[in-house]
Amino acid sequence: MASILVVDDEMGIRELLNEILTDEGHTVYAAESAMQARTIREQMRPDLVLLDIWMPDVDGITLLKEWSKTGQLTMPVVMMSGHATIDTAVEATRIGALNFLEKPIALQKLLKTVTKALESSPKYVEPAEEKSAPAPSSSSSHKVAVSEPASQAQDGEYISGIAKTYFDLPLREARDLFEKAYFEHQMIIMGGSMTKISEYTGLERTHLYRKLKALGIDTSRHKTEQ
Repeated sequence: MASILVVDDEMGIRELLNEILTDEGHTVYAAESAMQARTIREQMRPDLVLLDIWMPDVDGITLLKEWSKTGQLTMPVVMMSGHATIDTAVEATRIGALNFLEKPIALQKLLKTVTKALESSPKYVEPAEEKSAPAPSSSSSHKVAVSEPASQAQDGEYISGIAKTYFDLPLREARDLFEKAYFEHQMIIMGGSMTKISEYTGLERTHLYRKLKALGIDTSRHKTEQ
């Protein structure tokens, strides 16, 4: 599924959208400020951003303008607000926002908007485009696909499942395998410190715990080994 960045200074909104979108199979990153949003956008390159207009330090319109002027508006952005006027929504669309959600956000409206927005996300549709490119011989392409992950698995057995051929798996299974390997790697190099992992990945601790639990990662094991 997709990776979605939710930017909102209200914890309740972030947690609600995280729960809904995670249940739909998406990976959700949460930011409570423009500063956090910049970092996560740079590190995680999300397929879609849900951006609140009214925030205390830098508002959503200003951040949208910044991304547009610096060439960083490479993903669809859907604005959110409970107090915005029609003029504000029009301005956001003119700058580059794809759509606008009014709070309180209705469940079906949210899911419909997210689905439609992802259809226009260049990063999200890349796998379908790659299929049309000329491919080398079946034997050589298969070896290239698995050689690097396999060597990594030999160097560190903690990278569980990474040696499997991603291209033979459905997208969601391949994504889960990668995420499990990624977070297990972070658990080891950061000594099981959830604070460090939270800061490095840009995920709130609550979301991080949920993510690790969903991936079947035993956090206590890493803590006792440090």
